[in-house]
Amino acid sequence: MKKIFRILPLVALVFAVSSCKKSFEELTQNTNVPNAVPASQLFNGVLNGAVDLAGSSSEIYCQYYIYNYNYYGNNTYDFGSGPDYYIQLKNVLAMEAQAAASGGSAASPYNSLGKFMRAYLFSKMSMERGDIPMSEALKGTANLTPKYDTQKAVMTQCLAWLEQANTDLGAVIANPSAGGTGLGATLSGDIFFGNDLAKWQKTVNAFHLRLLLQLSKKAESDADMNIKQQFANIIGNPGKYPLMASSADNMQYVYVSPTNYYTQTPDNFGQNGSRQNSSQTYIKLLTDLKDPRVFVTAEPARDLVDNKHQSPTAFSSFVGADPGLDLGVMYNNAGLQQYSFINRKHFYSTYTGEPSVQVGYAEQEFNIAEGINRGWATGNAETHYVAGIQASWGAYAIPSTGSFTAYFYRPGSSSVATLSNYDTYTINTDWTTYYAQPSIKYAGGATGITQILQQKYLALFRHSGLESYYTYRRTGVPNFTTGPGTSNGGRIALRFQYPSSERTANSTNYNAALTAQYGGNDDINGVMWILK
Repeated sequence: MKKIFRILPLVALVFAVSSCKKSFEELTQNTNVPNAVPASQLFNGVLNGAVDLAGSSSEIYCQYYIYNYNYYGNNTYDFGSGPDYYIQLKNVLAMEAQAAASGGSAASPYNSLGKFMRAYLFSKMSMERGDIPMSEALKGTANLTPKYDTQKAVMTQCLAWLEQANTDLGAVIANPSAGGTGLGATLSGDIFFGNDLAKWQKTVNAFHLRLLLQLSKKAESDADMNIKQQFANIIGNPGKYPLMASSADNMQYVYVSPTNYYTQTPDNFGQNGSRQNSSQTYIKLLTDLKDPRVFVTAEPARDLVDNKHQSPTAFSSFVGADPGLDLGVMYNNAGLQQYSFINRKHFYSTYTGEPSVQVGYAEQEFNIAEGINRGWATGNAETHYVAGIQASWGAYAIPSTGSFTAYFYRPGSSSVATLSNYDTYTINTDWTTYYAQPSIKYAGGATGITQILQQKYLALFRHSGLESYYTYRRTGVPNFTTGPGTSNGGRIALRFQYPSSERTANSTNYNAALTAQYGGNDDINGVMWILK
């Protein structure tokens, strides 16, 4: 026993000394719970945080689906600050660090897609505002006042990230061991493609094409960016730059019941089914082109059908509201059933609606057609133009030749989820007849550009966030209407403002950026570099 009493004080002394050497963080760390988030979970969170969902204000700004009652929202272009993605970008850094710590190499799937997410999110914020903090951002307390990089510098870096992401993904797909070993070398947590790297590589290149076209005004003036050559390289080398082959390759957000409902459901139809109606910008383009997509995405104006006795399948029975209308007038007209609402069967009857496409095959095909039309690459613009239209039809299960069933909600019915509450009509389709219309048959030249962009606008209905607004801002197609309802002095705003926190937290750099771009004012009508 004496020996035992002599040893215990010594053990206690050693323990006390070793404990004193531990840091405060070590002493307060809870070893019973995880102290690091795996790269896969961070990746999952980044993807969920970057999604553009249906039903957002983007649909207002793209003049697809607009409010008719000011209590719930409006159709003005009095922009505040747009979406901010710096939190998601910080998580990209953490994801890459965790991948490296768990065996991933510099070319691991997480690092490759980290480059893509940088390009995707930084370019989105720059498209909203202009110059933004990038090279000095994401440094935490090491730099709380990052400088603003010029929009040209941001876009140049984003294009470089996309190029490197494609190269790295190609290397890992060809030789999986190039990604390293362990958990950090194996992609997991992917909500879009089930960890399929080949589909991610196609998305990287499809988005690369989108970003190059967003720079179309700079293709000649800023030759050092090699905009046209980059586009030609992607189109001309499918082995190195694989692209989407069909809508099955879409980067799209799929809604799941009961954990992740679509924006419109049977449960909220009674609350918001009539608060918004379709826009004239969208509906009139469909009806002018005698496009069968209108029977899937919209309902006929009930006043024309029930009171004027027009056929519910006549194109003239579909009417959208002018976004520029005073909301008081629009509200009155909507109450009289003079407008088309979005199709209740397609958008409201289930809890999963339709997937929200972020980057898709149809858009890719229109982008290729536009680039070829502009002379940026060789190829047949018409082939890609037709492929884009047909992919959009296919997304709505519209056959090129044959028939499909249109469902229109019967007024006074009790539930949008009950199929018997819909009147059904057989719609016959004939691609040859549709495409033979002079307004649709690809004409090439400036007319061809307009045709491509009009069809892209129709294909992106309720998809891809602000992309249709950005296309209008860049090209003027389709024509967006203005008036008392859109405010801003009859103008479509050209940019979003910076977050209000920048005025105080980073005032010196914020003011310098405004002076360099917009005459010192955070002006929503200011013209950013990409538009000059």
